[in-house]
Amino acid sequence: MARGRGDAVRRGERSRLRGGTISLWFAARPYGPLRWKLATSSALTAAAIALLANQALAHPCERPRPFAAHADAVHLLAARTADPSFPSDHAAAAFAIAVAVFAFSRRAGGALLAVAVLIAVSRVALGVHYPVDVLAGAAVGAVSALLVVRPCAPRTTRIVVAVSRVSDPAVARVRRLLPAPLR
Repeated sequence: MARGRGDAVRRGERSRLRGGTISLWFAARPYGPLRWKLATSSALTAAAIALLANQALAHPCERPRPFAAHADAVHLLAARTADPSFPSDHAAAAFAIAVAVFAFSRRAGGALLAVAVLIAVSRVALGVHYPVDVLAGAAVGAVSALLVVRPCAPRTTRIVVAVSRVSDPAVARVRRLLPAPLR
């Protein structure tokens, strides 16, 4: 199947979501508490698991998107995509990241949950998903985050400590170059 403009737009949206999440890692103080680094690694892992789970759910269903199933009734406000409508990848990734971050910071997680809700609502408003698609995506994302945050915490902590040994010296050097208010 040929890739269209919609696929490129979706890849760009996912890149921004990943980039924003990764920025939490670099916002953490080098050699400081691991909270934001654990939040980052848990969020990215949960999002990856959610997207894999979505693939397993999407292919047996093969539900067409609203703009394809109701071409005369839906005014499409986004680029067309050929993949199945159910469940929403955007909602799954957004809720996986938000719930994982919420486990480490209620304030940041609450803000990300609000963004996740806006993403889910926008997918329906744009005519690319049915409401049940985004609800299923949100559920898959939340469950993925809960599975990553609690049961995998010891393994995640070991990995974060190991990666921090490499990233902290580089981040510390970069932070010293920044003006004092930005450190």
